[in-house]
Amino acid sequence: MTLFILNDWASMSLTAQFFWGIAILFSVLFILQLISSFIGGDVDGMSAEGDADVAVEGDMGIDFQFFSLKNLVAFFTIFGWTGIICVGSNLSPLVSTLIATLAGLIMMLIMAFIMYFMGKLTEDGSLKLKNAIGKSGMVYLPIPAKRAGMGQVQVQVQGLQTLDAYTDSDQDIPTGALVEVVDVLNDQILIVKPCV
Repeated sequence: MTLFILNDWASMSLTAQFFWGIAILFSVLFILQLISSFIGGDVDGMSAEGDADVAVEGDMGIDFQFFSLKNLVAFFTIFGWTGIICVGSNLSPLVSTLIATLAGLIMMLIMAFIMYFMGKLTEDGSLKLKNAIGKSGMVYLPIPAKRAGMGQVQVQVQGLQTLDAYTDSDQDIPTGALVEVVDVLNDQILIVKPCV
């Protein structure tokens, strides 16, 4: 293909040369961008500033970004190749440019939607102790009666967790006893009762 382009470059119309130039340049950039993404060099839109804890807690995914470096490279890649096809089909330069522009905009829109919906696939991994209510677990460290002290239980909530626990029971709950979570105190400590 390179030989075809070099041999026929002088005989091509200015419009065809324009589209070929755009297509080749941005196809190379697109391939480099793709390789960079696969080897971990994809840093489009990343920032090294700010508090990491705040950024993680407030992360709501990726906003809809129509104008980004990736989208512009995709636009010009599709623009160039569509323009080549249109010129090859003997369409006028104006019609070729309009069709190529429309194709590039559609590609930008598709990529923006893909990135937007991928950003919405985030999962909140923070432990929600309210999910433990009603679940059974096993006492890991003895739990003194009437909230006289704190013990620990192992309960299956977002994976097996060892969590602090109180009981309102009249009797101490020994290690290895089965308990049921009945409430959560201050979003930190489980309130349990012995299973009967």
